[in-house]
Amino acid sequence: MNIHRWYRGLGTALSFTAFGIGGLFIGLFIAPLLSLCVHNPERRHYLARRLIQRCFLAFINMMNGLGVLDYRLENQERLMRPGLLVIANHPSLIDVVFLLAHMPHANCIVKGRLAHNLFTRGPIRAAGYITNDEPEAVLEAARESLRKGDSLILFPEGTRTSPKRPIKFRRGGANIALRTGTAITPVLIRCTPTTLTKGEPWYHIPASKVRMELRVLDDLPVKSDSQQPTGQLARQLTQRLSEHFNRELDHFHHERKLQPDA
Repeated sequence: MNIHRWYRGLGTALSFTAFGIGGLFIGLFIAPLLSLCVHNPERRHYLARRLIQRCFLAFINMMNGLGVLDYRLENQERLMRPGLLVIANHPSLIDVVFLLAHMPHANCIVKGRLAHNLFTRGPIRAAGYITNDEPEAVLEAARESLRKGDSLILFPEGTRTSPKRPIKFRRGGANIALRTGTAITPVLIRCTPTTLTKGEPWYHIPASKVRMELRVLDDLPVKSDSQQPTGQLARQLTQRLSEHFNRELDHFHHERKLQPDA
């Protein structure tokens, strides 16, 4: 391992140590303090989400400052609107960190096991994020969150993207969009070289510095045809979303090949 790769490995270790300590601190001290001092649940969630947003932004800046990664976010202003249903592909473990860091008062749907993880359960409970344990409960929670004007982040693949394989979404995002009548805000995420993918531990350091690129696309309106069952509409919309993401990601990759220093 050359000196630059060794240094990025050290920076990665420091970054994830800070992440873990931050999660424990929020769970052990901040969350109980908020519960004691702020009786309104919505206000508690708001304060916790604002804190998490700033912590995640600091985490990103820390990784950037340590030389672990560079990042670029295109069309960030589109994420500043309230009540968005943000759907993104999921190439890396830290995708949600970038989205939550750049969206005001955003909610997200997370795996149920993260709500029991020592390092993540405190922030998840303090912020009132939605866990995917029960599909019907997820739909109702998503509907209520959007009704209040919160933005909602969802990764419809259900797991991290497998490198070099086409994206294949599940129907959760389409069901939420159709049942709430909310337009979809697609976000493309490109991670080169790949890192923190499914089954890859944090200590597998890529040969070159990671570059995270996020591009917020135009909203996709959702049209509900009352003549068709919602399940059939969800299947059609899911297929359309998968094709849209695969097509746009191909364009994204092709652009970067033509502009390697972009």
